[in-house]
Amino acid sequence: MSDHAPVTDWIHDFDHTDPRWTENPYPIWEQLRATSPVVHTERFLGCYMPTTFDAVKQVAYDTEHFSSRRVVVRDVRPQTIPAPPITSDPPEHKPAKQLLLPSFTPDAIKKLEPRVRAICNELIDGFINDGRCDAAARYSRHIPVRAIAHMLGIPEADGDRFIKWIHEILELGIKDQAILMKAVQEMIAYFAGHIERRKKEPTDDLITTLMNARDKDGQPLSDLHVQGTLRLLLIAGIDTTWSAIGSSFWHLARMPADRERLLADPELLPAAIEEFLRAYAPVTMAREVMKETEIGGCPVKPGNMLLLSFPAANRDPAMFPDADKVVIDRKQNPHAAFGLGIHRCIGSNLARMEMTVAIEEWLKRIPDFRLDPAGKVTWSEGTVRGPRQLPILFGKA
Repeated sequence: MSDHAPVTDWIHDFDHTDPRWTENPYPIWEQLRATSPVVHTERFLGCYMPTTFDAVKQVAYDTEHFSSRRVVVRDVRPQTIPAPPITSDPPEHKPAKQLLLPSFTPDAIKKLEPRVRAICNELIDGFINDGRCDAAARYSRHIPVRAIAHMLGIPEADGDRFIKWIHEILELGIKDQAILMKAVQEMIAYFAGHIERRKKEPTDDLITTLMNARDKDGQPLSDLHVQGTLRLLLIAGIDTTWSAIGSSFWHLARMPADRERLLADPELLPAAIEEFLRAYAPVTMAREVMKETEIGGCPVKPGNMLLLSFPAANRDPAMFPDADKVVIDRKQNPHAAFGLGIHRCIGSNLARMEMTVAIEEWLKRIPDFRLDPAGKVTWSEGTVRGPRQLPILFGKA
């Protein structure tokens, strides 16, 4: 485990794992953005961070100078663990992504919506009579867990195991390589069992889809490819949306006026979802600098990692008027919550549907709620930001 010294100079020594960044990153981003379009730290063996929307966009579209083979900034740079397509660069990226696109089209996701509505109501049934709940632990995290399990054809009842792996890989594993690798190996063993069962009894799910897929040469995908993609789908399909749903409820619990507007005008919800995605974008990715180049006039050198903060880009006032205000009827909202460039998230339709259904079903049954003043909201400490504890009381204060 690597313990980092506290940051005393954010501009020259930033650290995205510092507890102050975790709790409230917004003033830190504002300070960095006002200083330069790119900042650098010697931590993490050398790491850059573009601070503006334009600088983030430049990096995201530049696959010549920046590689996606490492998508998390850590203290060490061990052997890469492929998870195509997110860790793939051109030309391998496009065919790996195209294999998955049919399963995430609007029509495909529409078929999943009734199951997600049922999941939401099953969860609400479990706590509505209590008058309170931890909305992160008992609601938001279980919706994407069970939805992606349904798509993959694996037991929804294994959800606690998936949540444990996500915590170990995306939070604890940032600073502890042993924990990371243990979780990866457990996931490999888990999916190996399901792959073997599909060989004997093929089913209509994403695991079978990948097993039946062929690469550009007409050959079956390697076990390494299938395993990596399954890990990606499970992790990315859960933690990002869990965090986005939780942040939305955190906002609505704190801002009764916005909640009342949604209750009075449900047609406002799509715009509100986009604004929650912009203002509370959960995902920060990374790139590895492969060739010397410039970002916004600032030189960057190979051998360094680059923290690609889509959440910080979404708070750039040069791109979004009143960037630090949550405006649920914002008209123009070209946010980067799902990424930019070739790696833009294939699960955006799924995430939007899950967020929409989660809020709709909750508001139908629990229209009045607020943060529990006796509880504490805590936030995830990894590359995906969202509430991990969200104590909520039902009814008006």
